[in-house]
Amino acid sequence: MARASDFTAPLDDAPDRAAKRIDDKRTLVIAGINHALHDGYTDLIYVLLPVWQAEFGLDYVALALLRSLYNGALAALQMPASRLAQAFGARTVLVLGTLLSAGGYALAGASGGLIGLCVGLLLGGAGSSTQHPLASTVIARAYGAAARGPLGTYNFAGDLGKAAVPPLVGFLLTLSGWRTALWVIAGLGVAVALGVGRWLPRESRSRTKRAKAAIGTRDGAGARPGFGLLVAIGTLDNAARPAFLLYLPFLLQEKGAALTTVGLALSLVFIGGALGKAVCGRLGERLGVTRTVLLTETGTAAAILAVIALPLAPALILLPLLGVMLNGTSSVLYGTVPELAPGGRVERAFAVFYTCTLGGSALAAPLLYGRLGDAAGPRWAAVAAAGTALAVVPLMLALSPHLARGREARRF
Repeated sequence: MARASDFTAPLDDAPDRAAKRIDDKRTLVIAGINHALHDGYTDLIYVLLPVWQAEFGLDYVALALLRSLYNGALAALQMPASRLAQAFGARTVLVLGTLLSAGGYALAGASGGLIGLCVGLLLGGAGSSTQHPLASTVIARAYGAAARGPLGTYNFAGDLGKAAVPPLVGFLLTLSGWRTALWVIAGLGVAVALGVGRWLPRESRSRTKRAKAAIGTRDGAGARPGFGLLVAIGTLDNAARPAFLLYLPFLLQEKGAALTTVGLALSLVFIGGALGKAVCGRLGERLGVTRTVLLTETGTAAAILAVIALPLAPALILLPLLGVMLNGTSSVLYGTVPELAPGGRVERAFAVFYTCTLGGSALAAPLLYGRLGDAAGPRWAAVAAAGTALAVVPLMLALSPHLARGREARRF
């Protein structure tokens, strides 16, 4: 049955609107579950680092390298994943990517030494590189012009995985060894891969080509500069987040916080961040992209400065709101990628966007702000994080005309 889920076709073209809505919701649910698994896979490494340190006698540099193997493969292979999807289809590549991630953890669990563990982490990161650009593209094509909110929900699902999978691994470690725990997690990945293959709708090639052609016609020559600004905004937004979180524990300890209080504070930020990803995508639909991003970024900067200046108790109260704004911008930006995709190539646009933003978060922010913290202290490094958030404002104002041009084009 044909579906009118590209970016320009009206719902009137669909023979059965109710069936289409069900199909689109199923797409969102399956993509969200897959996202939760992969984000959980990415963060469960934190739970295992102390175990690996004790078993293999690793120093902190080696532990950081293990973490970088997974994240590096994840960030570097976004573009190849999008090219594979063009050849074999998004659903097929998503299934294979999830199976590869599960296989990587299975190999790590079966390995008897450090080399096998490293190979397993590389394979796991390579498999996880598929889900961000491809699942985002599938959702964007399913919901068309109304995709901003669903993309925020998809983004929120990843935070649920971060909150669920690492504690699950921690619980499994109390019952068995880490290798057995990884086998269980790998089995969970196989189950999710089978679910994606069974229930994620397959896009027809003709509809995908129509969607790409329609976007290319709509955005035209203005898509490339607009997309470049969007990537720059996303990179700055992703750099500000870890730059602040890196120094938040030290700022709180200066105010007299105990380690348990620091843990609570981080939880408050993450809870607010998960809520922000769910809410701000919908807010972008109501207020518009420009107003929402300006609100969240200026709010982020103001809240960071307030946390620096306030005593401990008021700072803790402010942290959930700070988390909402700190993470909420990303959902708005993800929803804008299809509108500005150069030439209508949505898979490639998401791949470029995720590569740059994840790279900025994983590499530039720790190197830059880590040195600043060593030189000037946590307070000034956090102030620099607030300044990074404010640096988004002029870029967003420059991007606004490209968004307005896209809205005008959709009217005709």
